[in-house]
Amino acid sequence: MTVTLVTQDGVLIDAVHLPPPGRRGPDEQAGAGQPADLGALAELGGLTDTGGRPGLDVLADGDGLAARLPTGKRDLAIVIAHGFTMSWQRPLTWGLVRRFNHSAGVVTFDFRGHGRSGGLSTLGDKEIDDLDVAVRYARELGYRRVATVGFSMGGSVVLRHAALRGGTDAVISVSSPGRWYYRGTVAMRRVHLAAERRLGRAFSKHVLNTRISPEGWPIPDPMPPAEAASRISPTPVLIIHGDQDIYFPADHGQQLYDAAKEPKELWLIPGFGHAERHTDDALVDRIVAWADTASAEAHHDAEQTTS
Repeated sequence: MTVTLVTQDGVLIDAVHLPPPGRRGPDEQAGAGQPADLGALAELGGLTDTGGRPGLDVLADGDGLAARLPTGKRDLAIVIAHGFTMSWQRPLTWGLVRRFNHSAGVVTFDFRGHGRSGGLSTLGDKEIDDLDVAVRYARELGYRRVATVGFSMGGSVVLRHAALRGGTDAVISVSSPGRWYYRGTVAMRRVHLAAERRLGRAFSKHVLNTRISPEGWPIPDPMPPAEAASRISPTPVLIIHGDQDIYFPADHGQQLYDAAKEPKELWLIPGFGHAERHTDDALVDRIVAWADTASAEAHHDAEQTTS
């Protein structure tokens, strides 16, 4: 189930694959994400070369890519991109992963600088390469349709990935910023302090297990999320935002939606806060249903275009 992927710039990415319902072994049955589950998943074996497939490097593979899904199960994979300072091994994130897995196969991973992944966090810039290797891994496993779901920083990454790398059938962005350098809330001013000050980066490293690059962004800045949203079509995109977000007010979600072209949808949810922490089972189920329908339509349209 666990796998170490390698990005195009050589960063090791700690990832996990949960097969769709009906394909799990007796030790993988869906549950509430008890610590025992996390402990078992945290044990990677020795590094093994899986065979030189072009464009995808896999160092340690707990699944075995040879055990691809049978044709009838090569359907929908949800690739989940977490928020800043989060990790797939945190109980909060793992609970969401398991809920997504009730209805689809799931690939999730830790961004560079987070958890057990290598490298340093660039706060959404180079992270598109981390997501890209996870998407390609899902394809390698045999899934016909791949939808990306990103939270907060991950929400900006799924938009930028779709615009700059592609290869997905649907994109869902939850609580993403619409623009860079936003400091209009107390929470975001604290994030900027953590990223820009040496003491803040030390706190993030030792307390939050998040290693932030001290180098900052290149010039010019990475493509902003709203510009990325404008370049995703014809891939369907769903923007989800809450009117109680303490990091990015609801106008960020509206900015993303306004920039995007059809097919697009906006869920501005009353009472919803920010990202993973305020995502419940009901919202996860709505997201999966939307991803299933939207990606199926997009996949069908693409097949019709190429036939």
